Amino acid sequence: MQHFEAVRSHIGSRHELRQNDPYLISFDLELAHSRCQGIYLAELEDESGARYLRISTPIGPLAGTDPCRCLRFNWQQRTGFLAVADLDGSPYLHLCENRPYAFLDASELERVIRELGMLGDQLELMIASGGDRL
Repeated sequence: MQHFEAVRSHIGSRHELRQNDPYLISFDLELAHSRCQGIYLAELEDESGARYLRISTPIGPLAGTDPCRCLRFNWQQRTGFLAVADLDGSPYLHLCENRPYAFLDASELERVIRELGMLGDQLELMIASGGDRL
């Protein structure tokens, strides 16, 4: 996959898109126990013009979350990192991963989506239950 349109085509053939904008698509990833996790894919460009695919999933409101724990979580992760983005005008924690198109094929894209979706769902459950494991 060398560009966003290839990603859109692949994802659109496997999932019903909730959002389908020029450089942003989203869908619900079905998980075990009748759960689902919202997945967002967007194209980013760095200073040199290289393009990346950002895969992200919202996991919970930022309010009440310890930023030191978030940074410790980021340090321990092999795939994915926590970031903050607005969701409906409020700061929200997202689990993200940025991948250069040069190293992205359909199986790797599916693997990263599944891994982030499952981890994002686990984190969302922890935050929703008031747990402090994050």
